Amino acid sequence: MRLIFVHGWSITHTDTYGKLPETLAAAAGGYGLELDITHIRLGRYVSFHDEVTLDDIASGLERALRDLPGNEHGIQPFSCITHSAGGPLVRHWIDRYYGAANLAALPLQHLVMLAPVNHGSALAVLGKERIGRMKAFFSGVEPGQRVLDWLSLGSAGQWRLNQSWLDYRPAEHGFYPFVLTGQRIDQQFYDFLNSYLVEPGSDGVVRVAGANLNYCYLRLEQSEEVLRKKPLTLSLLPPAQPLRCAPPVPVGVYRDYSHSGKKMGIMGSIRESSEAPQPLVDDVLRCLRVGDGTGYAEQAAKLQQLTEAQQRGEDRYAMLIFNIRDEQGHSFGPNEYDLLLLAGSRYQPHVLPKGFLQDRQINALTGNLVFYLNVERMDAIQHGLFGIRVTARPTTGFAHYCAAEFRSDGISIHEVLAANQTTYVDVTLRRRIDKNTFRFDSASEGRHSFKKLKPTGDLA
Repeated sequence: MRLIFVHGWSITHTDTYGKLPETLAAAAGGYGLELDITHIRLGRYVSFHDEVTLDDIASGLERALRDLPGNEHGIQPFSCITHSAGGPLVRHWIDRYYGAANLAALPLQHLVMLAPVNHGSALAVLGKERIGRMKAFFSGVEPGQRVLDWLSLGSAGQWRLNQSWLDYRPAEHGFYPFVLTGQRIDQQFYDFLNSYLVEPGSDGVVRVAGANLNYCYLRLEQSEEVLRKKPLTLSLLPPAQPLRCAPPVPVGVYRDYSHSGKKMGIMGSIRESSEAPQPLVDDVLRCLRVGDGTGYAEQAAKLQQLTEAQQRGEDRYAMLIFNIRDEQGHSFGPNEYDLLLLAGSRYQPHVLPKGFLQDRQINALTGNLVFYLNVERMDAIQHGLFGIRVTARPTTGFAHYCAAEFRSDGISIHEVLAANQTTYVDVTLRRRIDKNTFRFDSASEGRHSFKKLKPTGDLA
């Protein structure tokens, strides 16, 4: 088996992989795998320069693969283990060079992602300057801003990649991705000024919902149906199947692994020889030996059982990521709209259960809004009815927007807000152009000023 490792963001030394490569090589025979340490390649890439983008690194990965011995006439089959940003990086490489339509030609057989930042990290909002001061994570370098932008919650790059991934059918083409992530906080990384490092439902850097590749996409479009006299309805599109979900990917959650560090890091804490059980090693090898759809489904079931046992008695969380735009393609910036979550039979914001909101963050570049919600608390919503109300600016004038409202009657809250998962919500508003924006006068009439012309209230 040819195996490569791909590290995370802003790493400057290959010791980041710890003893995991050697440990896997030593234990592989017990799982029927032929894995020699000489067949393992440790990736290293530059992400700590501002000019470097994820596209650039994906191009570098393609060249590096082709330069490996034995790949002179084409990339030979291989498997890959990633950590943190390495997961979406490899997925981005797949999407760029193969995509859903050419997945059968993909030489990658197994993609085992450890704590991947598939839907972003809340830490990235702190910005390059602040993260650069967190010496527990980074030593002597400034993290690259353009990669950091991609990793921020609600980034345009994540939205494009994950929307594209909805069309993938990996197992049908002999490609088997997995997600293994922790849910424990390493107190040595504790920063009393930064609540994201001790955020529940995360490993201190990545939320379980931000790692999980089981996610959905919901599309809403404003119609002319009136609610509450003023708001116009947000309708589900297409009506027959408004919720699109990504192909199932096995995910395992561990309560004793954190994101980084030698003490409990999901990669850094692995010991080459250890009397204590190392469940991650066993599960990675079980993932690497999957060879067909049946084995893939069986491993998914085992990891699901593991996750349920590891999270028993703990609150679970989900993310909603909103992109608000109009039918002309304009996406609204952070200060151009307000969004309220609604609940109950009358769809009001004040009846949402106490403690439901863990975090709310808006992406300064895209305007995408991310809610991090306690699923156990949201289960207390009366009759499971929930909704959203969007008010975009301007609300009056020759070109403006009417408030829009979505009500969930007919769709279960558990479909949109599933534990450990992310749902992308694409909201399209209608830009309303007043009739007086452009009119004609007869040339036979007298000339007059239209400087103080006002909107008529009728649409063009």
